Amino acid sequence: MSPLALPLLIGLIMVALLFDFLNGLHDAANSIATIVSTRVLRPHYAVFWAAFFNFIAFLFFGLQVAQTIGTGIIDASAVDARVVFGALMGAITWNVITWAFGIPSSSSHALIGGLVGAGVAKNGIGAIVWGGLGKTGAAIFVSPLIGFSLALLFILIVSWMLVRATPFAVDNAFRTLQFLSASLYSLGHGGNDAQKTMGIIAVLLYSQGHLGSEFHVPFWVVIVCQLAMGLGTLFGGWRIVHTMGSKITRLTPLQGFCAETGGAMTLFMATGLGIPVSTTHTITGAIVGVGAARRVSAVRWNIAGSIVIAWIITMPAAAVIGAFFYALCTLFA
Repeated sequence: MSPLALPLLIGLIMVALLFDFLNGLHDAANSIATIVSTRVLRPHYAVFWAAFFNFIAFLFFGLQVAQTIGTGIIDASAVDARVVFGALMGAITWNVITWAFGIPSSSSHALIGGLVGAGVAKNGIGAIVWGGLGKTGAAIFVSPLIGFSLALLFILIVSWMLVRATPFAVDNAFRTLQFLSASLYSLGHGGNDAQKTMGIIAVLLYSQGHLGSEFHVPFWVVIVCQLAMGLGTLFGGWRIVHTMGSKITRLTPLQGFCAETGGAMTLFMATGLGIPVSTTHTITGAIVGVGAARRVSAVRWNIAGSIVIAWIITMPAAAVIGAFFYALCTLFA
């Protein structure tokens, strides 16, 4: 395929930034659901809080996740503009469908599914980098388990330490501490999720010969991706906030703090290892963990179960849509 004309290249980069914006819109709930459901902050203030920490995340993390997305899921030599378009449309279409129904599926795995579907449609299964895809696929199950375990551990330790404290004192203390935990989780969200779009834009530029012989992520790509995600977070959807923060289990400020801290630590570890994980999976696991610490019946397992079903079908559904849009491109190019 011949190199894209500059207007088409800019247009495709804008589609990638639209995905990043929708990622912020769709996943904003993950970083603010607990602080809203515990009534520490009103939704509008919480959204501004999360958007700020989403944007500044690039100051704290390397670009390992962007490297994985750009070269570790589909062989970079197999990627062209049609593959990138198919991947983005697969992810965007699935995100819009799940957002419309208030289902907290994963934007991250929608993008990976779309990329795999479009890449396989072009070059067959030989285009897949199995090591990177396997690592990312395993994270679908491992990240919520780690979030669950850390949140459960934190709440058991903190509850034991504060056994003699009055409920009023505990509630007041953790209302303040939730500002810290929500900030950490928003940093983790911005650090892991925005890098996925960075990787997509960088591999597009690489495929068009704009990065030279070595794959890397230009600084301007970092800034515009963090900005797009921050703006998306400002327009975040209340319906998913409600599902994540109160429908799964009712939370106190102490529980919200433990869920956010456990989720944030999980995201920090994954970002450091270059593993693109789902912020949705992670915070859901953490919220279920703190709910289960109270009693197993405190978790509304039917709602948690419907969310798990949405997780399982996200990658295959986005892959099919991504392959469809790739095939559509080949008819016109």
